[in-house]
Amino acid sequence: MRRSPALLGLPLLAAAVLASGSPAHAVSVAPPRVPPGTTAGYVVFDRQSGKIVAHRNARRQFRSASVIKILLAVDFLERTKKVSAGDLELLKVMLRSSDDDAASAFWNRGGKGQIVVRMARKLGLTETTPPPAAKPGFWGYVSFSARDVVTTYRYLLDTARPDIRQLVLGHLRAATPCGTDGFDQTFGIPSAVPRPWAVKQGWSGFGTVPPVKCKATRSTTHSLTPATQRTTPQPPSTKTQRTSPQPQPATGQPATTQSQPLPAAQPVAPAVAAAHIVAPRKGGAGQLTQWTASVGELTGRTASGGELAGRTASGGELAGRTASVPDLGRPVLHTTGLVGPGERYILVLLTAHPAGGTWTDSVKRINRLTAALYRSLL
Repeated sequence: MRRSPALLGLPLLAAAVLASGSPAHAVSVAPPRVPPGTTAGYVVFDRQSGKIVAHRNARRQFRSASVIKILLAVDFLERTKKVSAGDLELLKVMLRSSDDDAASAFWNRGGKGQIVVRMARKLGLTETTPPPAAKPGFWGYVSFSARDVVTTYRYLLDTARPDIRQLVLGHLRAATPCGTDGFDQTFGIPSAVPRPWAVKQGWSGFGTVPPVKCKATRSTTHSLTPATQRTTPQPPSTKTQRTSPQPQPATGQPATTQSQPLPAAQPVAPAVAAAHIVAPRKGGAGQLTQWTASVGELTGRTASGGELAGRTASGGELAGRTASVPDLGRPVLHTTGLVGPGERYILVLLTAHPAGGTWTDSVKRINRLTAALYRSLL
């Protein structure tokens, strides 16, 4: 029986984390310090103990940016019996290189906001809502929480069909250094956490032209035309999101569209052995105190310290409505994925930075926060 998820810069820092060994069960580690002006929401789930071992603003909503592409992929694959070669290519560049044209194709074909309604109800995502009714094409304006992103990864790992799991995670393990829009997507986990990892990044509010040229350090070969050569209209204040109903002809979609079964992708890391690990006890305002909560326990608690209080709506009820776009006018950077030996942890860190903040400064902030968060687990 399948389990419901609702029930269930810094190379030196990274090297220090890698050399520090296994989790320290008896040592209290200070929680990560969030820089002034930055709003952060994070959840770290330990797959070995089945517990949440770190959290802050776990239920606060952020605008999704490109992290929503995981849900787009899962929704499409679960509704499609046979996937064409062209769609396999779109999934590849969407998940590895965060391609926006590919995301717009799946968004429009899947019913736009109805994708969010379906998946929120199915997975029990209580803070995930479609974009505002006035912005139906803006998939980057979906709202979600760090807790809901962790639930999505748990669904993918524990409940989704094995072929879907392998395909999606295989692409996340092979994430390219550069997005197809030219932005460097190695911030957060890729810069601050030692391998192995599988990541999906998100960024929004930094304009459409990368302020710093991304330099690939490994192959980023794909068949899509670079973002700078596209002319599809883009909504304001998003990464480079496009709203055309289909990707432009320059996507390089294979000439054949014959349907075929999902190909085998990289195998999923073996499940880690079961054990009970107590998270370090932490005190002080807004910090952890005597908590080793599970995702289910986190669902029903009253939020505090900047979290959304009093949220008791079911996934279906919450997904059926839309809300304003969180932090609109502020740039956001999100880093999410599987980290640690054997992909032991699901780490989700969502951040909103000061209005007018630069790409370089925002990247430094999330890199330091990611490294500190991962260090606190060890």
